[in-house]
Amino acid sequence: MSLPDEPAASEEKPMRAVMYEVPQELLVQRRKIGADRWDEMWDGVLHMVPCPNSDHQELEGQIEFELRRLWLPRTGGRVLHQMNVARPGRWPNDYRIPDIVLLMPERCSRDRKQYIEGGPDVAIEIRSPGDETYEKLPFYAEIGVRELWVVDRDSKAVEVHALEGDAPRAVPWDVEGWIASAATALELRTSGTRVEMRWQGER
Repeated sequence: MSLPDEPAASEEKPMRAVMYEVPQELLVQRRKIGADRWDEMWDGVLHMVPCPNSDHQELEGQIEFELRRLWLPRTGGRVLHQMNVARPGRWPNDYRIPDIVLLMPERCSRDRKQYIEGGPDVAIEIRSPGDETYEKLPFYAEIGVRELWVVDRDSKAVEVHALEGDAPRAVPWDVEGWIASAATALELRTSGTRVEMRWQGER
């Protein structure tokens, strides 16, 4: 009896693993080769995150470019790339690394150079299959992030989650697919293989 062919690498689902104690030699090796660049600490628990693939990086770059071109000059805020975001008083034991963060001028003082202490105005996550994007939502809400943008790596579908108030809520899109971001005064939507942005009220 012949065995079924092994799935191609592109078809394999991400595998999750739990290690109750991480060997020190593994941590040293990851630091040595730079594999720990995207690792996160969730209330003292290490989450080992793989390097984003090329599709992820290209989409992230396109979004960052649009924000720097459109949003940054008018607001005087800051656009930061893969910045550690920590719970106040808990660095380096409780932090996440969103793909992009937006800071309005009044929140720029939260930048501690190595990390942001407390929530930026907006955290942006490029969602890959099997990742922990949605599991981060309560953390972002608790530390004061105003909005979480989630962009699907493969479909480019855009979501805006408003985190202020009693409970997080997904912001609906209009008949043309635009979603309004109260934190930035921008509207955004999927446009083919990219994310399109414009100022609210501008057509």
